[in-house]
Amino acid sequence: MDPQLLRSFKFRVTLRRSADVVSGSIPTDPASSGAPLGDGGFQECSGLEVEMDVQDYQEGGRNDGVIRRAGRAKYSPLILKRGMFFSDGGSVNDSLWNWIQDVVSGVRPIARYDGIVQVMDRNTDDIVATWTFDRSLPQKIRGPELNARTGEVAIEELHIAHEGLRLVAP
Repeated sequence: MDPQLLRSFKFRVTLRRSADVVSGSIPTDPASSGAPLGDGGFQECSGLEVEMDVQDYQEGGRNDGVIRRAGRAKYSPLILKRGMFFSDGGSVNDSLWNWIQDVVSGVRPIARYDGIVQVMDRNTDDIVATWTFDRSLPQKIRGPELNARTGEVAIEELHIAHEGLRLVAP
């Protein structure tokens, strides 16, 4: 097996305020969106998937099969594990917690964020792959199990629901 295929990666996640949908200005590039919620580094990222509903159409007189048509796309939530969002100064950023608390408290309109997941080579920091997602909402967050021996303060698990996912050429 080629040793290059066994590279290890690190992930960077950036969330920026979505454009106002009422004005119809949904950006195609989240990097050009509004105010940042934060940049985060995580050990695991899953949910980079799209599932298509396929509709079967049984055409009259055709007994040897069915016609298949594309239906709606379904996007899985992104699941980020063992990481943290940081502010520009390198300190822990509490904006994510504030965003979730605003949603839970009923602050309207709900703030939506566009995001970028960048996969970087661990040794060179070169960007290997980039996914963008649109109009995300916090779905679930689980903090760390506090342990005085380890001193961990990272987010254990963050689920982000969104309305679209694209792989962007590097």
